[in-house]
Amino acid sequence: MASTNLAALSPRDDDGAFRVVVESPAGSRVKIKYDAELGAFTISRPLVLGVVYPFDWGFVPGTRGPDGDPIDVILVSDFSTYPGVVIPARALAFIRVDQNAKSGGGRQRNDRIVAEPCPAPRTAGALSERVRKELEHFFAATTVFEGKDIEILGWGSADEAEAFVDGARHGG
Repeated sequence: MASTNLAALSPRDDDGAFRVVVESPAGSRVKIKYDAELGAFTISRPLVLGVVYPFDWGFVPGTRGPDGDPIDVILVSDFSTYPGVVIPARALAFIRVDQNAKSGGGRQRNDRIVAEPCPAPRTAGALSERVRKELEHFFAATTVFEGKDIEILGWGSADEAEAFVDGARHGG
């Protein structure tokens, strides 16, 4: 049986929702990454002591952000899934992030989408200021020993997040 390259899936489903491939589920103490060459999930690194993913974390397949990786997404929900689960989602917000470039020398953007699963919308379409601040601190904590020196540049709307997905399609 042939395996599917999850990174090559279309970014959107037939209903227009963007897809999220879960890498690190809520509660995980390690960052898990999908390796398209292996067709498997690998452990990227442990998180800082005491830090866990508050929500499922993953990527939008068929996209490429300014950092060269697929677009990052955190899925706000009250449940956890598993690596490899593909979830249709809708954007709630867009968080602008600047960090040290992977190649060394200079800075690069590594923006993230905050979304909710279409099958289980429970946010009423908005994030509280408290949740926004907590996510900012979470993102800073997960990179504290990685030399990324992230800077939160601000928040954007759900519409900006949706446009970011469409603009980041491979070849788009």
